[in-house]
Amino acid sequence: MEKFQKKLSLRLLAWAVFSVVSGFFMLKWGTFWRGIGIQFISWGAIDGMIAVGGQVASDNRLKKTPDEEMPARLEKDKRNLRIALWINGGLDVLYIIGGIRWMRSKRGHGLGVLIQGAFLLVFDLYHAIKLEKVEPAEAD
Repeated sequence: MEKFQKKLSLRLLAWAVFSVVSGFFMLKWGTFWRGIGIQFISWGAIDGMIAVGGQVASDNRLKKTPDEEMPARLEKDKRNLRIALWINGGLDVLYIIGGIRWMRSKRGHGLGVLIQGAFLLVFDLYHAIKLEKVEPAEAD
């Protein structure tokens, strides 16, 4: 479970870095691309904070957990992560819908939200499904 959490955090952090870096390049390409770039930078910054903050919180919880309580801690962490991923998947659908509706403005912001929401939907669903196969105490 610990390894799964670290992989998930690193993957989200990689997407965050990609989003921010590519977003800064898009700022120079005109109004439409500037809108997408602003969304990429904003979402990337938030995703980066979630990735780092989530991993730090997980590491701190595990450090404070006595060995005899570790199996219960890992089971609880797995359950909480599963719930968070499925809830986020539902929110991602709303982001996609919002992005589609916002695309009418033709300034790129809507497409930026749509792309970010679509990535996060795939990301969250993939990890929620993969998590089902992970044993909480497994070092995977």
